[in-house]
Amino acid sequence: MRERTRVELGRREDLGADCARCFGLCCVALAFARSADFPFDKAAGDPCENLDEHDACRVHAELRPRGFAGCTVFDCFGAGQKVSQHTFAGRSWRDDPATRDAMFATFPIVRRLHELLWYLDQAIGLVGDAGDPAPLLARFDHVSALSRERPDTLMSLDVDAEYAAARPLLLRASEDARRVVAGARRDRGVRRRLGPGSDLMGAALSGADLRGLSLRGSLLIGADLSGARLSHCDLLGVDLRNANLAGADLSGAIYLTQMQVTSGRGDDRTLLPRGFVRPSHWSAGEQNRP
Repeated sequence: MRERTRVELGRREDLGADCARCFGLCCVALAFARSADFPFDKAAGDPCENLDEHDACRVHAELRPRGFAGCTVFDCFGAGQKVSQHTFAGRSWRDDPATRDAMFATFPIVRRLHELLWYLDQAIGLVGDAGDPAPLLARFDHVSALSRERPDTLMSLDVDAEYAAARPLLLRASEDARRVVAGARRDRGVRRRLGPGSDLMGAALSGADLRGLSLRGSLLIGADLSGARLSHCDLLGVDLRNANLAGADLSGAIYLTQMQVTSGRGDDRTLLPRGFVRPSHWSAGEQNRP
């Protein structure tokens, strides 16, 4: 088993998007529907009208004003360059129909594998010196090896089974990390049931002490989390679209992704984990607008 390092993996080239080494796969392979995040419908396999011949976005600097907020939030977790440069050895989808079809089918699979690697990487960090990271390291290396397989192998892969196999390890790492703050006082003003899968759309949680809770899979769309304390709070799969994160402490949140952060509305006081990028649309005077 090879040694895992943050420099090589987490939030670096392997698990972070490098658009310059990708053939614009997110702009072609994926479908999107007209909504608040996209101004028109686009079928999977059709190039976005903003994609130029060099696989770059013509309106990249103006995506949000033009209605493409969804593009600014999306993160491939490094799958774009993996599929472009490794899986297909630098062959573009523009080269021939066979490459095109296989590449578009493979990209979403590798993306899901890389997202799982992100969670496993975080779980390994949670275990630290206090526990045994060996099962997580073994699972990480297994999934990493799958992500480097040939296109035909990838297309026959049961990705749901890989997530199911990793789930107990991710849960255990989260439980052990959250136990550190298990005795922390909860905000008695929060009247809703808080736990995995909670429907908290638009919930008033300003200043709430959510430390040590598991909210995985919950809906927090449009919720007011301003000033909330989310250290050691499990946020795996939580929908934070348009949530007010102004002044919130996300620095120690568990299984948080850049996509979740970018989909919310924070400000200069919002505390983020090391390595995360503060979204450019988090500007003073705008972060708290509905």
